[in-house]
Amino acid sequence: MRAEQISADNVVGRPNQRRRTRKDLLQAASRLLKQGRKPTLEEIAEEAAVSRATAYRYFPNVDALHREASLDMAVPEPADVLQGVQTQDPVTRLERVDGALHDMIAANEIPLRMMLAHSIERVVRGEHDGDWPARQNRRTPLIEAALEPARNQFRPAAFKNLSHALALVIGTEAMVVFKDVLQLDDAEALKVRRWAIRALVEAAKKS
Repeated sequence: MRAEQISADNVVGRPNQRRRTRKDLLQAASRLLKQGRKPTLEEIAEEAAVSRATAYRYFPNVDALHREASLDMAVPEPADVLQGVQTQDPVTRLERVDGALHDMIAANEIPLRMMLAHSIERVVRGEHDGDWPARQNRRTPLIEAALEPARNQFRPAAFKNLSHALALVIGTEAMVVFKDVLQLDDAEALKVRRWAIRALVEAAKKS
């Protein structure tokens, strides 16, 4: 076992390290998939410089890792989403993020639903240890990049709460609520999301 693998295994108890290790596995899988390969879990672990046992702690099988890595590649980078946006207005920037994620979700609805269902099933079956991240947090980097130029408009605690609250209305789970629970069409759901974004930003400014 390489030194990097030993190091990764020795620090898996740290929450931040666990999130980074999970992201490393997804990025390693993405690199191999982009080469036109269908890598094994062992090959992905080797590429990520972690042990096979560590990889299995995050993903129960290679199909789950392939599926999520493909979705990971579909999520736009913050710099790409916000390219050309000159304003520092947080609402305008957040609306750009919301639109980009909406387009990604619409193009990948079925695999996203499958990933969501799989993560829930693992918890129900007792296969997931709550100390290990069950999902990758892809929306927060986009939300925080949108908010960053306006950071000084919020108290630190309000900025953090705003970022967390926005994650409730932007993303796959929000799509499921709008479509399955509320039975809203895309136009109606867009109006609600934009209203919620504006309301949350204004509330955070007053906190």
